[in-house]
Amino acid sequence: MPPLLLAIIVAGGIVLVFAGLSVMLSEPRDIEKRLGRFAGRQLPVLAADKDSKPAKSTTALTIGLERAIAKQNFAQRTARNLARADLKLTVTEYLVVRGATTMSLALVGLVISGFSIVFLLIAGAAGFFLPQWYVGRRQSARLRTFNDQLGDTISLIVNALRSGFSLLQAIDMVSREAPKPTAEEFGRVVREIQLGLSPEEALENLVRRIDSEDLDMMVVAINVQHEVGGNLSQILDTIGNTIRERVRIKGEITSLTAQQKYAGYIISAIPVLLGGVLYLINKDYMQGMFQGPFICMPIGGGISLIIGFLVIRKIVSINV
Repeated sequence: MPPLLLAIIVAGGIVLVFAGLSVMLSEPRDIEKRLGRFAGRQLPVLAADKDSKPAKSTTALTIGLERAIAKQNFAQRTARNLARADLKLTVTEYLVVRGATTMSLALVGLVISGFSIVFLLIAGAAGFFLPQWYVGRRQSARLRTFNDQLGDTISLIVNALRSGFSLLQAIDMVSREAPKPTAEEFGRVVREIQLGLSPEEALENLVRRIDSEDLDMMVVAINVQHEVGGNLSQILDTIGNTIRERVRIKGEITSLTAQQKYAGYIISAIPVLLGGVLYLINKDYMQGMFQGPFICMPIGGGISLIIGFLVIRKIVSINV
Protein backbone atom coordinates (compact mmCIF):
# COMPACT_ATOMS: atom_id res chain seq x y z
CA MET A 1 0.00 0.00 0.00
CA PRO A 2 1.42 3.47 -0.84
CA PRO A 3 2.59 5.41 2.22
CA LEU A 4 0.58 8.45 1.12
CA LEU A 5 -2.70 6.52 1.14
CA LEU A 6 -1.85 5.00 4.50
CA ALA A 7 -1.14 8.45 5.93
CA ILE A 8 -4.44 9.76 4.56
CA ILE A 9 -6.38 6.90 6.18
CA VAL A 10 -4.70 7.37 9.58
CA ALA A 11 -5.12 11.16 9.42
CA GLY A 12 -8.79 10.74 8.54
CA GLY A 13 -9.33 8.48 11.53
CA ILE A 14 -7.65 10.99 13.85
CA VAL A 15 -9.78 13.82 12.45
CA LEU A 16 -12.95 11.82 13.02
CA VAL A 17 -11.98 11.09 16.62
CA PHE A 18 -11.30 14.73 17.42
CA ALA A 19 -14.44 15.81 15.57
CA GLY A 20 -16.48 13.50 17.78
CA LEU A 21 -14.75 14.82 20.90
CA SER A 22 -15.41 18.42 19.87
CA VAL A 23 -19.11 17.65 19.40
CA MET A 24 -19.19 15.86 22.74
CA LEU A 25 -17.60 18.74 24.64
CA SER A 26 -19.58 21.51 22.95
CA GLU A 27 -22.33 22.89 25.19
CA PRO A 28 -25.72 23.69 23.63
CA ARG A 29 -26.56 27.38 23.94
CA ASP A 30 -30.23 27.18 23.12
CA ILE A 31 -32.27 28.58 26.03
CA GLU A 32 -35.03 25.98 25.61
CA LYS A 33 -32.56 23.13 25.95
CA ARG A 34 -31.13 24.68 29.10
CA LEU A 35 -34.55 25.15 30.66
CA GLY A 36 -35.59 21.68 29.52
CA ARG A 37 -32.59 20.16 31.28
CA PHE A 38 -33.54 21.97 34.50
CA ALA A 39 -37.20 20.99 34.21
CA GLY A 40 -36.42 17.39 33.25
CA ARG A 41 -38.77 17.47 30.25
CA GLN A 42 -38.11 15.69 26.96
CA LEU A 43 -37.71 18.27 24.23
CA PRO A 44 -38.23 17.52 20.52
CA VAL A 45 -35.14 16.28 18.80
CA LEU A 46 -35.64 18.71 15.95
CA ALA A 47 -36.56 22.35 16.43
CA ALA A 48 -39.99 23.11 15.02
CA ASP A 49 -39.21 26.63 13.87
CA LYS A 50 -37.60 26.43 10.43
CA ASP A 51 -36.74 30.11 10.44
CA SER A 52 -34.74 29.94 13.66
CA LYS A 53 -31.00 30.04 13.20
CA PRO A 54 -28.98 27.17 14.65
CA ALA A 55 -26.49 27.76 17.42
CA LYS A 56 -22.88 28.33 16.49
CA SER A 57 -21.86 24.94 17.87
CA THR A 58 -24.38 23.16 15.60
CA THR A 59 -22.83 21.81 12.41
CA ALA A 60 -24.41 20.81 9.13
CA LEU A 61 -23.88 17.18 10.04
CA THR A 62 -25.82 17.47 13.30
CA ILE A 63 -28.66 19.33 11.55
CA GLY A 64 -28.96 16.57 8.98
CA LEU A 65 -28.97 13.88 11.65
CA GLU A 66 -31.58 15.77 13.66
CA ARG A 67 -33.90 15.79 10.65
CA ALA A 68 -33.27 12.09 10.06
CA ILE A 69 -33.97 10.91 13.62
CA ALA A 70 -36.67 13.40 14.57
CA LYS A 71 -39.47 10.84 14.10
CA GLN A 72 -37.57 7.68 15.09
CA ASN A 73 -38.63 5.64 18.12
CA PHE A 74 -35.11 5.16 19.47
CA ALA A 75 -34.48 8.90 19.89
CA GLN A 76 -36.37 9.26 23.18
CA ARG A 77 -34.91 5.99 24.49
CA THR A 78 -31.38 7.14 23.69
CA ALA A 79 -32.01 10.55 25.26
CA ARG A 80 -33.28 8.85 28.43
CA ASN A 81 -30.20 6.62 28.62
CA LEU A 82 -27.89 9.60 28.16
CA ALA A 83 -29.71 11.48 30.93
CA ARG A 84 -29.46 8.47 33.26
CA ALA A 85 -25.73 8.29 32.54
CA ASP A 86 -25.41 12.04 33.25
CA LEU A 87 -23.88 12.74 29.83
CA LYS A 88 -24.55 16.25 28.53
CA LEU A 89 -25.09 15.06 24.97
CA THR A 90 -27.99 15.25 22.56
CA VAL A 91 -29.03 12.19 20.57
CA THR A 92 -27.47 13.69 17.45
CA GLU A 93 -24.14 14.33 19.12
CA TYR A 94 -24.13 10.78 20.51
CA LEU A 95 -24.74 9.33 17.04
CA VAL A 96 -21.92 11.45 15.58
CA VAL A 97 -19.53 10.19 18.25
CA ARG A 98 -20.67 6.61 17.65
CA GLY A 99 -20.14 6.90 13.90
CA ALA A 100 -16.70 8.47 14.36
CA THR A 101 -15.67 5.72 16.76
CA THR A 102 -16.84 3.02 14.36
CA MET A 103 -14.95 4.44 11.39
CA SER A 104 -11.80 5.18 13.37
CA LEU A 105 -11.48 1.72 14.92
CA ALA A 106 -12.34 0.08 11.58
CA LEU A 107 -9.53 1.98 9.86
CA VAL A 108 -7.10 1.20 12.67
CA GLY A 109 -7.99 -2.51 12.52
CA LEU A 110 -7.60 -2.47 8.74
CA VAL A 111 -4.14 -0.94 8.90
CA ILE A 112 -2.86 -3.08 11.80
CA SER A 113 -4.07 -6.37 10.30
CA GLY A 114 -2.56 -5.71 6.88
CA PHE A 115 -5.89 -4.84 5.24
CA SER A 116 -7.83 -7.88 6.39
CA ILE A 117 -11.59 -7.65 5.89
CA VAL A 118 -12.19 -9.85 8.94
CA PHE A 119 -10.33 -7.51 11.26
CA LEU A 120 -12.02 -4.54 9.59
CA LEU A 121 -15.44 -5.96 10.49
CA ILE A 122 -14.39 -6.93 14.02
CA ALA A 123 -12.83 -3.53 14.77
CA GLY A 124 -15.81 -1.72 13.21
CA ALA A 125 -18.25 -3.73 15.33
CA ALA A 126 -16.18 -2.97 18.44
CA GLY A 127 -16.21 0.74 17.62
CA PHE A 128 -19.96 0.66 17.02
CA PHE A 129 -20.79 -0.94 20.38
CA LEU A 130 -18.08 0.82 22.43
CA PRO A 131 -20.06 4.08 23.05
CA GLN A 132 -23.17 2.08 23.94
CA TRP A 133 -21.13 -0.03 26.37
CA TYR A 134 -19.67 3.13 27.93
CA VAL A 135 -23.10 4.70 28.39
CA GLY A 136 -24.42 1.49 29.94
CA ARG A 137 -21.47 1.17 32.31
CA ARG A 138 -21.73 4.81 33.36
CA GLN A 139 -25.48 4.46 33.85
CA SER A 140 -25.08 1.29 35.96
CA ALA A 141 -22.34 2.83 38.09
CA ARG A 142 -24.39 5.97 38.70
CA LEU A 143 -27.48 3.94 39.59
CA ARG A 144 -25.49 1.72 41.95
CA THR A 145 -24.01 4.77 43.70
CA PHE A 146 -27.45 6.37 44.00
CA ASN A 147 -28.96 3.21 45.50
CA ASP A 148 -26.10 2.95 48.00
CA GLN A 149 -26.75 6.54 49.11
CA LEU A 150 -30.55 6.27 49.18
CA GLY A 151 -30.76 4.83 52.70
CA ASP A 152 -28.78 7.74 54.16
CA THR A 153 -30.78 10.15 52.00
CA ILE A 154 -34.06 8.89 53.45
CA SER A 155 -32.63 9.19 56.96
CA LEU A 156 -31.73 12.80 56.22
CA ILE A 157 -35.26 13.50 54.98
CA VAL A 158 -36.79 11.79 58.02
CA ASN A 159 -34.66 13.81 60.45
CA ALA A 160 -35.58 17.02 58.62
CA LEU A 161 -39.31 16.18 58.78
CA ARG A 162 -39.09 15.41 62.50
CA SER A 163 -37.35 18.75 63.01
CA GLY A 164 -40.38 20.56 61.58
CA PHE A 165 -39.29 21.00 57.97
CA SER A 166 -41.72 20.57 55.11
CA LEU A 167 -41.10 17.92 52.47
CA LEU A 168 -39.84 20.51 49.96
CA GLN A 169 -37.47 21.98 52.54
CA ALA A 170 -36.19 18.49 53.35
CA ILE A 171 -35.56 17.77 49.65
CA ASP A 172 -33.79 21.10 49.29
CA MET A 173 -31.55 20.21 52.24
CA VAL A 174 -30.71 16.89 50.58
CA SER A 175 -29.76 18.73 47.38
CA ARG A 176 -27.32 20.86 49.37
CA GLU A 177 -25.83 18.35 51.82
CA ALA A 178 -25.97 14.93 50.13
CA PRO A 179 -23.08 13.65 47.98
CA LYS A 180 -23.27 13.22 44.21
CA PRO A 181 -25.25 11.96 42.32
CA THR A 182 -28.01 12.23 44.95
CA ALA A 183 -27.50 15.98 45.38
CA GLU A 184 -27.69 16.55 41.62
CA GLU A 185 -30.92 14.60 41.14
CA PHE A 186 -32.74 16.10 44.13
CA GLY A 187 -31.47 19.51 43.06
CA ARG A 188 -33.27 18.98 39.76
CA VAL A 189 -36.43 18.14 41.70
CA VAL A 190 -36.19 21.45 43.57
CA ARG A 191 -35.62 23.40 40.34
CA GLU A 192 -38.56 21.69 38.64
CA ILE A 193 -40.86 22.68 41.51
CA GLN A 194 -39.54 26.24 41.36
CA LEU A 195 -40.32 26.29 37.62
CA GLY A 196 -43.96 25.41 38.29
CA LEU A 197 -44.23 21.62 38.45
CA SER A 198 -46.08 19.98 41.31
CA PRO A 199 -44.03 17.91 43.80
CA GLU A 200 -45.68 14.73 42.52
CA GLU A 201 -44.67 15.47 38.91
CA ALA A 202 -41.14 16.40 39.94
CA LEU A 203 -40.73 13.17 41.88
CA GLU A 204 -42.14 11.14 38.98
CA ASN A 205 -39.56 12.77 36.70
CA LEU A 206 -36.91 11.75 39.24
CA VAL A 207 -38.08 8.12 39.02
CA ARG A 208 -37.88 8.26 35.20
CA ARG A 209 -34.33 9.59 35.36
CA ILE A 210 -33.23 7.09 38.02
CA ASP A 211 -34.48 3.61 37.22
CA SER A 212 -34.43 2.43 40.86
CA GLU A 213 -37.00 0.18 42.51
CA ASP A 214 -36.06 1.54 45.95
CA LEU A 215 -36.58 5.13 44.80
CA ASP A 216 -39.89 4.16 43.21
CA MET A 217 -41.02 2.68 46.52
CA MET A 218 -40.10 5.89 48.35
CA VAL A 219 -41.92 8.11 45.82
CA VAL A 220 -45.04 5.91 45.93
CA ALA A 221 -45.06 6.18 49.73
CA ILE A 222 -44.80 9.97 49.54
CA ASN A 223 -47.60 10.22 46.98
CA VAL A 224 -49.89 7.89 48.96
CA GLN A 225 -49.26 9.86 52.15
CA HIS A 226 -50.08 13.06 50.28
CA GLU A 227 -53.43 11.59 49.20
CA VAL A 228 -54.59 9.78 52.37
CA GLY A 229 -52.44 11.35 55.10
CA GLY A 230 -50.37 9.67 57.80
CA ASN A 231 -47.01 9.96 59.50
CA LEU A 232 -44.61 10.41 56.59
CA SER A 233 -41.47 10.36 58.73
CA GLN A 234 -42.39 6.99 60.23
CA ILE A 235 -43.22 5.52 56.80
CA LEU A 236 -39.95 6.73 55.31
CA ASP A 237 -38.02 5.48 58.33
CA THR A 238 -39.36 1.96 57.75
CA ILE A 239 -38.57 2.15 54.03
CA GLY A 240 -35.06 3.42 54.82
CA ASN A 241 -34.37 0.45 57.10
CA THR A 242 -35.56 -1.94 54.39
CA ILE A 243 -33.35 -0.30 51.77
CA ARG A 244 -30.28 -0.36 54.03
CA GLU A 245 -30.75 -4.08 54.70
CA ARG A 246 -31.15 -4.73 50.99
CA VAL A 247 -27.95 -2.83 50.21
CA ARG A 248 -26.09 -4.81 52.89
CA ILE A 249 -27.29 -8.15 51.50
CA LYS A 250 -26.39 -7.08 47.95
CA GLY A 251 -22.89 -6.23 49.11
CA GLU A 252 -22.46 -9.66 50.67
CA ILE A 253 -23.72 -11.40 47.54
CA THR A 254 -21.40 -9.31 45.35
CA SER A 255 -18.42 -10.32 47.49
CA LEU A 256 -19.34 -14.01 47.32
CA THR A 257 -19.88 -14.05 43.54
CA ALA A 258 -17.02 -11.75 42.47
CA GLN A 259 -14.58 -14.59 41.81
CA GLN A 260 -17.04 -16.50 39.61
CA LYS A 261 -18.01 -13.35 37.73
CA TYR A 262 -14.44 -12.40 36.83
CA ALA A 263 -13.64 -16.03 36.02
CA GLY A 264 -16.37 -15.86 33.37
CA TYR A 265 -14.79 -12.71 31.90
CA ILE A 266 -11.32 -14.25 31.79
CA ILE A 267 -12.43 -17.61 30.37
CA SER A 268 -14.43 -15.87 27.64
CA ALA A 269 -11.63 -13.44 26.74
CA ILE A 270 -8.71 -15.91 26.57
CA PRO A 271 -9.73 -17.63 23.27
CA VAL A 272 -10.42 -14.31 21.58
CA LEU A 273 -7.14 -12.72 22.67
CA LEU A 274 -5.15 -15.86 21.85
CA GLY A 275 -6.73 -16.06 18.38
CA GLY A 276 -5.90 -12.40 17.74
CA VAL A 277 -2.26 -12.86 18.79
CA LEU A 278 -1.88 -15.95 16.61
CA TYR A 279 -3.41 -14.09 13.67
CA LEU A 280 -0.87 -11.30 14.04
CA ILE A 281 2.03 -13.76 14.39
CA ASN A 282 1.07 -16.12 11.55
CA LYS A 283 -1.68 -14.65 9.41
CA ASP A 284 -1.50 -17.30 6.68
CA TYR A 285 -1.95 -20.11 9.21
CA MET A 286 -5.00 -18.53 10.84
CA GLN A 287 -6.64 -17.48 7.58
CA GLY A 288 -7.24 -21.13 6.78
CA MET A 289 -9.92 -21.17 9.47
CA PHE A 290 -11.90 -18.51 7.61
CA GLN A 291 -11.95 -20.22 4.22
CA GLY A 292 -14.37 -22.78 2.87
CA PRO A 293 -16.15 -25.10 5.31
CA PHE A 294 -13.57 -24.41 8.02
CA ILE A 295 -15.27 -21.07 8.74
CA CYS A 296 -17.81 -23.05 10.77
CA MET A 297 -15.12 -23.54 13.44
CA PRO A 298 -14.68 -19.87 14.48
CA ILE A 299 -18.42 -19.25 14.12
CA GLY A 300 -19.27 -22.21 16.34
CA GLY A 301 -16.56 -21.26 18.81
CA GLY A 302 -17.84 -17.68 19.03
CA ILE A 303 -21.41 -18.83 19.59
CA SER A 304 -20.25 -21.26 22.29
CA LEU A 305 -18.27 -18.51 24.02
CA ILE A 306 -21.27 -16.18 24.05
CA ILE A 307 -23.59 -18.90 25.39
CA GLY A 308 -21.10 -19.89 28.09
CA PHE A 309 -20.58 -16.26 29.12
CA LEU A 310 -24.32 -15.66 29.37
CA VAL A 311 -24.82 -18.84 31.38
CA ILE A 312 -22.13 -17.82 33.88
CA ARG A 313 -23.67 -14.33 34.16
CA LYS A 314 -27.09 -15.87 34.78
CA ILE A 315 -25.75 -18.20 37.49
CA VAL A 316 -23.97 -15.45 39.46
CA SER A 317 -26.79 -12.92 39.01
CA ILE A 318 -28.87 -13.06 42.21
CA ASN A 319 -31.75 -10.62 42.71
CA VAL A 320 -32.51 -9.33 46.20
